[in-house]
Amino acid sequence: MTIATALNPQRMRGNVLSPEQIAFYHAQGYLHIPGMFAPAETAELSDHLNWLIETWAMKDAGWTGPWRKKYMDAETEKKSKLIALHDLQYYSDAWARAVTNRKLAGAMADLLDGGPVELHHSTLHVKPPETGHPFPMHQDWAFYKHADGRYVDVLVHLDDTRHENGEIRFLAGSHKHGALEHVVKDEDGKGCTPHLPTDKYRLEDTVAVPAKAGDVVVFNIFTIHGSHVNVTDQMRRLVRVGYKHPDNAQTEGQSKGRPSWMVWGRRERGEGQVQFPMA
Repeated sequence: MTIATALNPQRMRGNVLSPEQIAFYHAQGYLHIPGMFAPAETAELSDHLNWLIETWAMKDAGWTGPWRKKYMDAETEKKSKLIALHDLQYYSDAWARAVTNRKLAGAMADLLDGGPVELHHSTLHVKPPETGHPFPMHQDWAFYKHADGRYVDVLVHLDDTRHENGEIRFLAGSHKHGALEHVVKDEDGKGCTPHLPTDKYRLEDTVAVPAKAGDVVVFNIFTIHGSHVNVTDQMRRLVRVGYKHPDNAQTEGQSKGRPSWMVWGRRERGEGQVQFPMA
């Protein structure tokens, strides 16, 4: 039996994606979709992103934890920075259009059994030049825990990525193991950013997925991934956008409890379900 015929037939009737793309995502836990945004759209998003970086973004040392000594030498670790901002659609009309883009939403429906689809959040991830923050191996589930795997993370690329500036890397097929326990305390017992043990989950074992500006790379909430430090003299700019099936209940983490926008289909009303509160 092939992967394609083993899948739910609904998955194979793509709005945007081909049956082969849908099958690859469900088998490997990730997918590169070239040219999601046209050059003019990408240029506008890039311009707005630069403004957001200068005006609203947070700049700090980034993720904490013992993994830092494994991924960086002492000098790089001291200088390493991360530039971040949550929910870009609150600050920019271009990004409000991007996160509700019809083609992107249709692709998400293809990967979520036909939909419906709701927007969960968006987050800016910028690796500054020369010592831009690497990411240890982890599942995004650790940051916004959900009941099941009907959740797709999307990396919107504003720059071409490659090894030198820290392209995204995946442990292929790892989503099939479901949610994993993460390291949440450092050597001194203090809380740290969730990540997987560096001796068991290694960047050396991952598949690199370089992409061009305007492309998106998507992956399952359970797919293990990470990235190397940016050693170039230019920023590496990505925006992560999370989409989910409305019935996939969130249990902990980022954006829990707030209403999410519908970007594809309709939200079915459950028995006794009330309208969202006004405040």
